[in-house]
Amino acid sequence: MIKSFITNILVAINGSESSHLAAKYAIVMSKVYHCHLTAVYVVDTVTIRQLVLSKVFVREESQDYEKNLISDGERYLSFVEGLARAKGIKIDKELRHGAVYSEILAVAHKRKVDLIVLGEWDKDWGPNNVLYNTYREIMVNAKCSVLLANDPAIDQMYKIA
Repeated sequence: MIKSFITNILVAINGSESSHLAAKYAIVMSKVYHCHLTAVYVVDTVTIRQLVLSKVFVREESQDYEKNLISDGERYLSFVEGLARAKGIKIDKELRHGAVYSEILAVAHKRKVDLIVLGEWDKDWGPNNVLYNTYREIMVNAKCSVLLANDPAIDQMYKIA
């Protein structure tokens, strides 16, 4: 008998609708395949620092912005935890600080993740888009499979799971 090759899933959360759908997809997968699930939100301190250096933000503004992002991240992770709990799934949550792609890859490595689930890829993203570059870095550098959750039936799958 073949042992399941997906036992540990990481879902990246950024507060967007597509990341919430990715979380639902990961929760359904976790339930169906009896996988361990981790949700990660990253406070993008690298971009904040670049905005300060570019004089878009003054230091005090950047500190307030970072605090807001931390608060948002905690709220998004709690929301995803509630989605998982509603389906009887235990989920680990991590709020990290740094470059989004490197922190997601670091958690994936640390937790020996078999699959990273990301929200859908927007066809209008170009190379200058932050999420385009983040997704690209994750897909190119991940040591595990990466899934873009863009199935239009995700909400329905979640409801019946």
